[in-house]
Amino acid sequence: MLDVKTKSQDSIAIIEIDGEVDLYSSPALRKALLEMTKAQNKAILVDLARVKYMDSSGVATLVEALQQVSKYEGKLKLANLRDAVKNVFELSRLDKVFDIYESIEDAKKSF
Repeated sequence: MLDVKTKSQDSIAIIEIDGEVDLYSSPALRKALLEMTKAQNKAILVDLARVKYMDSSGVATLVEALQQVSKYEGKLKLANLRDAVKNVFELSRLDKVFDIYESIEDAKKSF
């Protein structure tokens, strides 16, 4: 089961994800991200601290959101990637495409 919570803090839209992001659960994440991009939030931060596993559909969902954000010159950043999730981004070389931070605070300072 995937739990997706959204909140706003210091004019930054934050998405907190808890659970495994896979083919079956990624639509819930996609819905939350699309709501934020439709509202054209300039600063979106995805907190992945509680994500133990992410497959290619989860990564594709984040890539789609990154593309949407770039259309209106917003920023999408990722924080708190566990090793298993970080490996997925490194193997696909998407760690070079996304702004990835060790903590929420580091990511917030970068906006």
